[in-house]
Amino acid sequence: MSAVTEVQNTTTEALAALVDGGDGALVTLVAGETRVAAHRAVSAAASPVFAAMFAHDMLEASCGQVSIDDVEGPVLRLLVAYAYTLQAPQLLAAAEKYGLSGLKAACERQLISQLAVETAAATAVTAVRHSCPDAARAAVAFIKDHPQVVATRGWADAVLEHPQEVNQVSSMVGGPPAEDSSPSATGGGSTPNSDRQPHSGHSRTPAGAAPPTSAQHTPPPDDAAVSRFRSLSEEERGRRLMKAAEEGAVEEVRALLAAGAGVGARGGGGETALHRAARRGDAAVVRLLLSAASDPNARDMWGQTPLHFAASCGHTQTAATLLQAGADRGAPNDWGQTPLDYARRRNRQQLVVMLTER
Repeated sequence: MSAVTEVQNTTTEALAALVDGGDGALVTLVAGETRVAAHRAVSAAASPVFAAMFAHDMLEASCGQVSIDDVEGPVLRLLVAYAYTLQAPQLLAAAEKYGLSGLKAACERQLISQLAVETAAATAVTAVRHSCPDAARAAVAFIKDHPQVVATRGWADAVLEHPQEVNQVSSMVGGPPAEDSSPSATGGGSTPNSDRQPHSGHSRTPAGAAPPTSAQHTPPPDDAAVSRFRSLSEEERGRRLMKAAEEGAVEEVRALLAAGAGVGARGGGGETALHRAARRGDAAVVRLLLSAASDPNARDMWGQTPLHFAASCGHTQTAATLLQAGADRGAPNDWGQTPLDYARRRNRQQLVVMLTER
């Protein structure tokens, strides 16, 4: 039996139960200033959460109402409307929270029907975030058939804003080894078009730019760890450096650098370890990488520098460290967006001031 058929059947039974239901058949649901009158039987049939509320006497018997604190008024109205009409608005998050399987299934089908090159990344991220396996599989299949998706603005925004979900999507598309599943990864070297090289003319540290001195006079790396890392291949050392950078593992980064890990290694989307450390906002790791001659103006496959990542995520200290090392605050990405544009778009006021100072 399909989810929609199941909800149709239970809702039909709930409506039948209203016959001669008496005065207690109605309940007022309250969310902020919004008050929605509904039938207990219909609400309980549509949502197991509402059913639990009624069954455990959470209802204020004196006035026949129940307060909903974690849903906004407009969303509550749409939820109740769906319980009666089975029309599916974009309520995936609310459907998941309240166990409305029919609504969730309908929203999932709507996601699949709207797949397009520019929106595929957002669809895939939404499917992963809300545990929609059918939509996730459809999005992954679409991305495999349309590798140009990873060159779109939508994909670049997803990398910046939802790195954990993009990592999962990249893995399903055919990305990194299964063990490389850290929260900020964006996929290994197998992501479509991921072997695109960074833009020429942007790979050298500006003349006179010196790495910050705050990374000096730090404890020496563990000799055993350094020896162990030296036994690995150059490719594996680079992969581990990127993983350690995105996880903020300072001591492991220090040991890998001492073992000769290349700071120019690239991961999915053409990111360097410095890109990933900047996205995480770990200034200590950023300083370590810069002291090992990481390029503060390295470009990923969308022309984004580490400063773009720091500005987008609101990491003021990391941005300051990158600027001190010679990061170009006016560097545009493939869509003409500078780090300042990202800071303004996401209302990062401290960064806006920093990036506009001469």
